[in-house]
Amino acid sequence: MIDVIVNPTAGNGYALKVIEQVEKHLKENNIAHKIYYTEYKKHATELAKQSVINNVDTVLCVGGDGTAFEIVSGLTGSKTALGLIPAGTGNDFIKTIKTPKDPIEALKRILSTKPRPLDLGQANDNMFLNVSGTGFDVMVLDFAEKAKKFVKGILPYLYGIIQTIIHHKPYKLKITLDNEKVIEGNYLICAVCNGRYFGGGIKIAGNAEVNDGLFDVIIVEDIKKSQMPKYLLGLLKGKILEFDITKAFYAKTVKIESKGMRVNEDGEIFKTDVVEFKNLHNNLNVYW
Repeated sequence: MIDVIVNPTAGNGYALKVIEQVEKHLKENNIAHKIYYTEYKKHATELAKQSVINNVDTVLCVGGDGTAFEIVSGLTGSKTALGLIPAGTGNDFIKTIKTPKDPIEALKRILSTKPRPLDLGQANDNMFLNVSGTGFDVMVLDFAEKAKKFVKGILPYLYGIIQTIIHHKPYKLKITLDNEKVIEGNYLICAVCNGRYFGGGIKIAGNAEVNDGLFDVIIVEDIKKSQMPKYLLGLLKGKILEFDITKAFYAKTVKIESKGMRVNEDGEIFKTDVVEFKNLHNNLNVYW
């Protein structure tokens, strides 16, 4: 049995077009399934938990990274596998696990392969699949969210980057890796990565592996506003690891402290003074 969880607002309604194609394909191939539509925040988590209780084999996520973010919180540690059908704005995690962009091609791949375990990130009480952290990218997401009403793909994030440059301010952070190494200072970005991409396809951690039991921790030192266009052009080209202001670390646990900090977890924003990350090795079964 397959449960299909659909976020009807994903991709500015694109998910509703995708589910029509998905349902048609499942029916044509006589595959038993049930379709559920999310109606409120964290509803996808509740639906996923119920799928686990019902011993459902597979949950298909028809939406974007935000929808997957909710679903994994319901599936964590269970035998129920997750299949990702891209129908959101950014769809960043599928780029790391090489899921086809075309929804039906993604579905065909899911139906013809077996799920494999991969790592899940935990940030305080929340689970995430892809990238979490704080700094510049959080402000970008704030501005991008407004632009998503009009455009999709990388365009909302480009708008967010431009607006963030205008409103730029440094982020004072204390970062602890594996309870040992402590880093303090003003930073532009601190990203805790399971996946490789964020912001609608920007490569942030090109060496990240989703099943190695480690986060790639990418820290970018703060710079003057006048320098930002130069470095952001490199970021858009996926060359962040080549910057002289970038440091990359590998860790099983990460702790970030900053008063009034706003944290990005797969595109969802949370406010806290302290966030503690744990890498949950091979915690989730996913078709990839």
